Amino acid sequence: MPAFALAASFVLLPFGAAAQAQSTARTDVLDVHHLPLGDGRVSSDPRRGYVMSCMTTFRGGGAQNAGPWIHGQTWDLTEKISVQGRVAWPEATFRIATQGDWVVTRTLEGNGLPVDTPTGSFPIAHDDPAFQIDRNPNAIAPHQILLALPSNPKLAAESACVPMGMIGVALNGVAVYNALDDGGRDAVAHEVQDICNGHPQMQGQYHYHGPSACLPNQTANETLIGYALDGFGIYSMYDAQGRELTDADLDECHGRTSEVLWDGSRVSIYHYVLTREYPYTVGCFRGTPVRIARPGGGGRMDRMPPPGMPPGGPPDGPPGSFGPPN
Repeated sequence: MPAFALAASFVLLPFGAAAQAQSTARTDVLDVHHLPLGDGRVSSDPRRGYVMSCMTTFRGGGAQNAGPWIHGQTWDLTEKISVQGRVAWPEATFRIATQGDWVVTRTLEGNGLPVDTPTGSFPIAHDDPAFQIDRNPNAIAPHQILLALPSNPKLAAESACVPMGMIGVALNGVAVYNALDDGGRDAVAHEVQDICNGHPQMQGQYHYHGPSACLPNQTANETLIGYALDGFGIYSMYDAQGRELTDADLDECHGRTSEVLWDGSRVSIYHYVLTREYPYTVGCFRGTPVRIARPGGGGRMDRMPPPGMPPGGPPDGPPGSFGPPN
């Protein structure tokens, strides 16, 4: 049974520098000074530009105050502050292996810490300007990530909702969450994250809600940057011609079918797309997501409702809810 391990090294580049390094020519479409705010764009069915959330009742967590970068129904990416600090994680581990004579299973394994990429200092210090907006009290801690994903994922008969919690994994080993904070708002716009656009939740799992300047390939042309829980890839912000992709180019789950590099071959396959526009990564699952364990949850398994059933959590809490702030 052959196995293939993927080892990757990541460096932090400023957003513009990362884009320049990865693409010689690109066309930006979105106005970063007036990005549409995603607040209220939560649905119980697949809708373009929305999050089809398994959680239907939100607890009101997240940032305590609105940042001055939020202007009515838009927000200015260039005005948003970051959590201070630059912390390295030399103990971070992450590997990807494929198993089976026909590469039927892709195994993702790591400790949830960012490989070769820094984080900010958490909990947010009282003298950090970010504390006036977002008082995230959580410390980053390792959490096992062990996923067995289909390496040749198939589209499901119906789309499935996304949970609060991990919906995928970036190639530097960091969990990817959906676009919502614990109050059901646009997490990328409202929550103050670090220099890599990440932060920890209650049990310490470090995660991204959207783009991260610590993944240089996010600004490459149709390049894999992670995997969703249904096995489909999450690809970079620009198409093969270097044009920025937006909600208008994508389907109700924030994905599309096009020819991309997949397991070393050019194939036409469905995939999700990372964008600077809400909902950023995965709006709903087009495939069948695997079950995952809650961080610090004693092994309890979270699962999404079967396709066709209405979303909503079990009596003791919604699927994937890990506690504020998200």
